[in-house]
Amino acid sequence: MKTASLRKELNYKEDKVAIQVLMETESSKEIRILFKKGQIMKEHKAGFPITVEIHEGNISFGVNGETLILNTGDLIHLDANVPHDLFANKDSIVRLTLSKFDKVERVEKVIN
Repeated sequence: MKTASLRKELNYKEDKVAIQVLMETESSKEIRILFKKGQIMKEHKAGFPITVEIHEGNISFGVNGETLILNTGDLIHLDANVPHDLFANKDSIVRLTLSKFDKVERVEKVIN
C-alpha cells in the first residue's frame, strides 16, 4: 500500500511550475504540478498516454489547435504523441498520471 496527498506540503514556485512525483506504482507515476496564476507549460508531447486532472484551479489546455478550459474536478486523457500546452488562469493543483515507462525528466524539461 502507498499513500500520498495532493494537498499537503504545497510549495509553489514564483519563477516556474513546481513538479513533484507523489507516487510510483507498478503501472503509473502520479505527479503533482503546482501552477501560480500565469505560469505555463509550453507545447510538448508524451511518448505514452497521459491523464490530467485539475484538482483545484483553472487551466487553459491547448490541444489539436483548440483551447479547452479545465476547471476543478475536470479530467482529460491524451493518447501518446499528442502536442499540448497548459496555461494557469489562476493558482492550480494538477495531477498528472504517466505510464510507468514514461520519464519524469521529460516533464521537468518542459518547465525549464
